[in-house]
Amino acid sequence: MNLQGFQHKDFETFLINGLDERMEAIRDRIQPKFKEIGTELVDHLSTKLGNEMFLHIAKHARRTVNPPKDTWLAIANNKRGYKKHPHFQLGLFDDHLFIWLAYIYELPNKENIAQKFIDQFNDLKQLPGDFVISLDHTKKDSISISDLKIEHLERFRDVKKGEFLIGRHLLPDDERVVDGDKLYNFSKHTYDHLIRFYQLSLQVN
Repeated sequence: MNLQGFQHKDFETFLINGLDERMEAIRDRIQPKFKEIGTELVDHLSTKLGNEMFLHIAKHARRTVNPPKDTWLAIANNKRGYKKHPHFQLGLFDDHLFIWLAYIYELPNKENIAQKFIDQFNDLKQLPGDFVISLDHTKKDSISISDLKIEHLERFRDVKKGEFLIGRHLLPDDERVVDGDKLYNFSKHTYDHLIRFYQLSLQVN
């Protein structure tokens, strides 16, 4: 397939000072790679799910002063947007790459989705041991799937700004980051583990 992976220079984008300067580097260095790998991941997810999925690349359009600390692509079943929908992500902070199934605070019916996951808690805990959880998409922090507790899902359910992202992290030097084809395969397999939870969340009214 010969996809482009991510190099140290891509991660160093987030060390560039200034909103305009950093955004220019994001557009030049990272977004073409997002489009390339994202297009392949959209095809994979559309086939797996049996319905059309759409690629969204973060524009950071609301920012006027502070440059973004991370950037990402998102894949959702809605052509117009992704933030109000369960969606898949792949993105970069300065020190790691993340691959998520994401439920962020703008999602309606968040409470019912969280309750579904509470009901499926034991199944979530059966995911591979290298899976991690984030409770805030704006922060680098994550916890291991082995440390996931019911309380984390209750927070997602009960706190207005509560979020739940589940997936994997990779370090910049990992060959699965540097080699684009390996990254595609690793991302694809990560999403495959999460598809049943994604489908479960779509059943919530």
